[in-house]
Amino acid sequence: MNPLVIPDSPRRWDCLSLGEVMLRLDPGENRIHTTRHFQVWEGGGEYNVARGLRRCFGMRTAIATALADNPIGRLVEDLMLQGGVDSSLLKWVPYDGVGRQVRNGLNFTERGFGVRAAAGCSDRGLTAVSQLNPGDFDWPAIFGNENATKWFHTGGIFAALSASTARVAAEAIDAAHQHSTPVSYDLNYRDSLWKSIGGKPKAQEVNRELVRKVDLLLGNEEDFSAMLGVRLKGVSEDFAELPIPAYEEMLREVAALYPNLKLIASTLRTASTASRNAWGAIALCEDEIVHVPQREIDIFDRVGGGDSFASGLIYGLLAGKPIDWSLRCGVAHGALAMTTPGDTSTATLTEVERLIKGESARISR
Repeated sequence: MNPLVIPDSPRRWDCLSLGEVMLRLDPGENRIHTTRHFQVWEGGGEYNVARGLRRCFGMRTAIATALADNPIGRLVEDLMLQGGVDSSLLKWVPYDGVGRQVRNGLNFTERGFGVRAAAGCSDRGLTAVSQLNPGDFDWPAIFGNENATKWFHTGGIFAALSASTARVAAEAIDAAHQHSTPVSYDLNYRDSLWKSIGGKPKAQEVNRELVRKVDLLLGNEEDFSAMLGVRLKGVSEDFAELPIPAYEEMLREVAALYPNLKLIASTLRTASTASRNAWGAIALCEDEIVHVPQREIDIFDRVGGGDSFASGLIYGLLAGKPIDWSLRCGVAHGALAMTTPGDTSTATLTEVERLIKGESARISR
C-alpha cells in the first residue's frame, strides 16, 4: 500500500463532502408510530463528517448538495448554518408545490433502548439531491486553484440515491484526483436504499467501480460484505464475537482487490443492547494492522457514530498525526457522539483528547 499524501498548499477548505442532507425527525423516548411530537435535526452520512470536522475539530468544511426550495428545505438550511459547514455549494431546486417532481428527504429515527433496537424509516424519494447529474457542479473550479480542498469525502449512501448520483460521485472523485486531493469513501450500506433497485448485486456493481478510485475506505463487516462481496469469516450472524484475525484477513483481502487503497478502516461494534455496545476499530495502513481494542460504552443515540468515527480519523490525518493516534481519535469521537441525541457530534476537541488519554468521566467544573 502506498502512503497517503495530504496536500500542503493553501486551500479554501480542509474537507469537502458530497451527499444528501435530510431532516431527521426524532420521537425522543417514544416510538415513531405512537408519538405526538418530534424534535428535528439535520443529518446525512456524508454531511455528518463535514459537520464533525467543523464543530469538534475547528476545520473549514463544505457540503455539495441540493435541496428543494420550500420551508422544509429552508429549515434544513437553518440547521446547517448552525453547524458551520460552508453551504456555498448548496443548489436550490424550484419546488413544484406538492412534491410530484422534487422533494426534501425526511428521516424518522428511533434511538432504541435496552433490548429494543434503534430503528429508522426514511422518506426520501424524488429528493432534489437524488436528481443531480454529471455536470451540475463545476468540479474543476471547485477542486482547482479558485477554491480547492485538502480532502474530499463521499460514500455509498449518496451513490445509492439514483443511477445519476453514482455518476456524479465518480465525476467528483476523478476531478479530486486531478488536483491531488485525497478521497475517502464510507461504504455505509443501507438495505432500504438498494432493495428496490437491485439489492446487494447492484450495490456491489456500483461500489466496486467507485472503490477503485478512492484512497481511504471506511466501513464495517456488513458494509464490506454487502457492498464489495468480501465476507468476514468465522463469525455468527449476530456478530456477538469479533475475532481480530478475521478482520485482519478481511482488510487484507480488500487491499489485494483494490491496490489503489492507501488506508482501510473498519469500526468494531458489538451491540449487546441498544444502550450498551462494545466499540473499537481496526485499520490497515501501509500493510500494517493498527487496532484499537473494543471497550464497553453507554449509548444514548447510536445514529451517526460511524460518521463521527470517520471525521475523527480524517482529522488526525489532516493534522499530521500518526495513524494509531488518528484511529483512536476516530473511536473517541464516535463514542462521544453517541452520548447525545441527533446524527451529529456535539463533542469538543478537549473531550476527545481526554478520552484518547483514557481519562475518567469525573465531572469537570
